[in-house]
Amino acid sequence: MSNTSTQPVEVTAADVQGEGVVFCPNPKMPLWSNHPRVFINLSKSGEGKCPYCGTVYKLKDGEHLHHH
Repeated sequence: MSNTSTQPVEVTAADVQGEGVVFCPNPKMPLWSNHPRVFINLSKSGEGKCPYCGTVYKLKDGEHLHHH
């Protein structure tokens, strides 16, 4: 059974760590779908895909990452 969703998980700039990183599995995922935590960089294209479960994370339209 795959946890792959057809819709990307939309994140805001406030959800992002550092300069554009989110982690998967995210806190909203059910416990049965846990896998090792991976960090997905959204800073280049605004989206990224988890290599374990295939979940796509995408920066919401209109959101901008603040680089230091």
